[in-house]
Amino acid sequence: MTDTGGHLHPPKREIFDVPAMTNTDNKGFVRPVERYEVTPYGLYMSRTADHPRFFHLESWLLPTLGLRANIFHFTAGHRDGQRLYLDVGRFGGPDDHGRWHAEDWYLDLVDVPGRPLELVDVDELFEAHHAGLLGLPDCEAAVTIATRALVGAAEYRHDVQAWLDASAGGEVFWASQAAH
Repeated sequence: MTDTGGHLHPPKREIFDVPAMTNTDNKGFVRPVERYEVTPYGLYMSRTADHPRFFHLESWLLPTLGLRANIFHFTAGHRDGQRLYLDVGRFGGPDDHGRWHAEDWYLDLVDVPGRPLELVDVDELFEAHHAGLLGLPDCEAAVTIATRALVGAAEYRHDVQAWLDASAGGEVFWASQAAH
């Protein structure tokens, strides 16, 4: 979930330390993780959150898609209707120590069922490039990734979950939705 408040920032980087069962956010805060699941196509994480707008976070790092898919479990009155929030960037792992790494390239996609996927934060991508925080190859890759997601979701009648399941290489499951 991007919330820059209009402040330019370097690409957000996180560490998902599977052996230590921790998630280190872009500000260096280390948070305990309740569940990690490594699959051939990505990494699933579920953890509590100490954020004023949401209390739990589920994420998938999907390296071949260039996406991090998130479900934020919001407190009442925040982002009603949002299902998935997709970060665009470089996501991969594990490294030699079993850690996965995320680099967020500013562009995000918001999934509200019944509506087309919405691309947000394009201005942040341009500002970051202009300031020298993200090179042209990564900017071009971000646009390509976002375009592929927009077109892919549209081909699945805007069912982002169905597109992810078909495109990621396996089921993109969510612990909060045992039926899925």
